[in-house]
Amino acid sequence: MKQKRDLFLCITCLLLALLFTMAEGRSADEALAARIAPEILRFHVLANSDSTDDQNLKLKVRTMLLNTIYEEMGENASLEETKTYVRSHKDRLEEKAEMYMRTLGYDYPAHMELTNTYFPTKTYGDMVFPCGNYEAVRVKIGEGKGHNWWCVLYPPLCFVDSSYAVVPDTSKEILRESIDASDYKKLNKESPKIHIRLKLIDLLQKDKKPIAANPK
Repeated sequence: MKQKRDLFLCITCLLLALLFTMAEGRSADEALAARIAPEILRFHVLANSDSTDDQNLKLKVRTMLLNTIYEEMGENASLEETKTYVRSHKDRLEEKAEMYMRTLGYDYPAHMELTNTYFPTKTYGDMVFPCGNYEAVRVKIGEGKGHNWWCVLYPPLCFVDSSYAVVPDTSKEILRESIDASDYKKLNKESPKIHIRLKLIDLLQKDKKPIAANPK
């Protein structure tokens, strides 16, 4: 009976320690996000639904809009210039997205806005952006009820395949000059891995008694 109680207490303590560590890590990430968010503008596209066709359409609209934005703004646009461009060209970008979708056989409306949104932790090339609230250009396609796609519009970190992309040195330099040096280092640092040794296994092994060999 005592052994079962000890096992239960051991498991409970391990779970509480794990939950506390995860909560502490998330709190630290959100605090970091709050410090760097004023220098970042994200890009967020919501698909009409989770159907294969709507998800594929979302990616096509994403690529078309990003190409349009970057081509028209140029490579040296600042954060405020990027926001100003989006506000002043919002209606035209929405119309262009709708016309583009019609050429593909879809009659969905497109809605674009600058909004504040909570994002999970995301890796872009060799940089990790922590979870937290960021200002974002949000594009809603149709009902906007499908899985979404997001990237960093400023500094330019929007890649079609962000898992394998390499962050441009120019974008890194913008970040380095815009945020605190210690925060910049954290963006390049791999997320800490939590290693928890299950004492339960040790306890079980400790309590096992060796079985004597049968005498011949």
